[in-house]
Amino acid sequence: MNAELPHTMRELHSRTNDGIHVRLLWGPDDGRVAVAVADAKTGDHFAFEVPERDRALHAFKHPFSYAAWHGVEANSSFGTLAALGELAA
Repeated sequence: MNAELPHTMRELHSRTNDGIHVRLLWGPDDGRVAVAVADAKTGDHFAFEVPERDRALHAFKHPFSYAAWHGVEANSSFGTLAALGELAA
């Protein structure tokens, strides 16, 4: 489920709570949607594409359960930690 996502994705929404930063990203070129999660306390990070676009808000609100259900593990990002920070243009 992890995919190489372009760095031209735009941030649609973002939230931070207790050191966990969750971002909802959208690719204007191809319409792909992704969620990126970074935990400042542990350094864990992961990101995943949401192929069912109608589930994007659910994935954004519940990234840990969505990721677990789809087999995404922490620190299994689709790029480097630096790439995670550069995804949203």
